[in-house]
This record gives sequence, structure tokens and C-alpha cells, in this order.
Amino acid sequence: MQQRRLGTSGAMVFPLGLGCMGMSEFYGSSDDTESLRTLARALELGVTLFDTADTYGLGHNETLLGRFVAQSGDRRQKMLLATKFGIVRKAGEYERRIDNSPAYIREACENSLRRLGVDCIDLYYCHRRDPAVPIEDVVGAMAELVSNGKIGAIGLSEVSIETLRRAHAVHPIAAVQSEYSLWSREPETGMLAACAELGTAFVAYSPLGRAFLTGAVDTTQLASNDFRKHNPRFVGEAQEANRQLVLALGKFASSRGLSNAQVALAWLLNKQPHVIPIPGTRRIAYLESNVSAASIALTQEEIMELDALFDPAVIAGDRYPAAGLAGIESVQQESP
Repeated sequence: MQQRRLGTSGAMVFPLGLGCMGMSEFYGSSDDTESLRTLARALELGVTLFDTADTYGLGHNETLLGRFVAQSGDRRQKMLLATKFGIVRKAGEYERRIDNSPAYIREACENSLRRLGVDCIDLYYCHRRDPAVPIEDVVGAMAELVSNGKIGAIGLSEVSIETLRRAHAVHPIAAVQSEYSLWSREPETGMLAACAELGTAFVAYSPLGRAFLTGAVDTTQLASNDFRKHNPRFVGEAQEANRQLVLALGKFASSRGLSNAQVALAWLLNKQPHVIPIPGTRRIAYLESNVSAASIALTQEEIMELDALFDPAVIAGDRYPAAGLAGIESVQQESP
């Protein structure tokens, strides 16, 4: 599968990136040594986009990537590093506040550069939006970072179509990152079309539904520090309803000699030419399986079958607990 472009004049990247969040937080315990091996294998397989944020592990994830980059002199030239600002949390707490002030953006950028050990962040996202700060001010501050050589391109995460258009009028937006998968299809209500119109790449996080779509998650065995224990889609009646959909996905996948994850990723890649999924994993075996999805072709009939199976009306539960919805804007269709 051909590489995909970040923005109209941006870098070309492998069709799938690597989400690094789980190497530091939210999905139970992790092992830095194992994570470093997985990062190295990703680079060997041709993955170029590595996604992190200052809030993941309260800086640990950026520091981990910085360690990886520093281990070999030629790694930096092969990687496109994406990180984010805007979510402010305290250690041990999931609750957060959002800070989009220009002064904070500049400070956060300097801190991320230091942890990553680089001179320039290739793609810098506003992770979540504070509606009290005009998006023009946010992007204006980010544009100054571009002019100063601190960042290469600007991205936004979980924003509305209106916010994207207003931001793009100030400075080209290379990428919009939002949750998008078989069971989270809100971007299809207008955001994907707006991105295509503006030449903005769409980076899909949680493309495997926080691993639920893989069929390998036993919700009764999740670690106490795994945030999915409190995610509405993973508990109670919602979990059971969603599990039936995953079982159906498993039948679809096994009949084609594929895994659930490979089908879910191939669905995104075959359906949307400007979408770049960033599945996260700490394990090399899962990484290799995910990357192989870039070479899987699905027919239009197969895509339509999956669309119907995961009709948004049958997905049970919100995609975040209440605290996780802070700073997320609606991505619904624009008014005519």
C-alpha cells in the first residue's frame, strides 16, 4: 500500500503509525525494555509515524521515545515524531483540566523537546480544546513555533469541523487526530470529508477499539490500573452487547484467514485513502500482525458488510467515561 501524506505539502509516512501511549500508562503495567524492542521492530518494518503526548505517563512516554532515538544515530532521520499538549493532570489521577493558553503552549513545547531530546517536533497537536481560548490564538501560538523551527507541522485532536476550518484559515493543519474505528464512526458524519477537502490527513487513534475489537480482551482480567475497567463500553450490558459484534467480526475474519485486528485496520485503510491509523501495542507479535494489514485488500462489498455489521446505532455505551470527555468537540455534519 502506498505511503500517505501528512497535509498537502507534508511528509510521506507508512500507512500505519504506532501509538505509544500504552507503553507508559492506562493499559496496566508495562516494561520499558520490551517497549524499546517493539519500537525498534516498528522501525525495521518501515513504520515512520510514532505518536506520543506529554500527558502519557506524565512525561514518561516522551522520555521513553527520547531514549529510543538516542540509542542510534540514524534513527531520528527515519522517524516522524508526533506529540501533543493541552491535557494537564496530576500523578495518579485520570481527571484532567485543559490548558490552551499561548504561554502554556510555548512552555509545553520546550518541555516536550527536552524529553524527546530533539531540536524540532515533526507534528505538534493541540490534544484537547479549551473553548475559552479562541482557536485562532491557539494556532497563532503554534504557528510561531513553526516559524521558530520548534515544530514542523500543526495538528489538532478531537475538534469540530468548524474549529478545523477556523484553524486552517490561520495556518495549514497537517492532521486531525480523533478516535475512529469500526465501533467509533463519528468522523464519517463530516470530518473525514472536511479533511479531504482541506488536504488534511486524518490520524485514527484507537483503531482497534482499545483492543476490544481484537476479541482478545477479557474484561474480568483487566488490571486495577487499566482505565478500560471504567470505560462504558467495557462494562455490564454494554460489554456483552459489544462482545456479540466482535464475535461476528471474528467469523468474518476467520473465513478469510485473517485476525480481527487485521480486518479492522484493513477496513480503515481500504475505505479512507487519507486516514492513517495508529494502533498501539507493546508487543512485537501484535505489531507485526498490525503492520501486515497495510497489504490486505478488501472489496467494496466486504467494506459495506462491515459497515452494516457495526452500524453506529447498535454500538452500546459511550466511548469515554465523563472525565475523559473534557475538551472533546462534536464532529457532526456541518449545517447546510
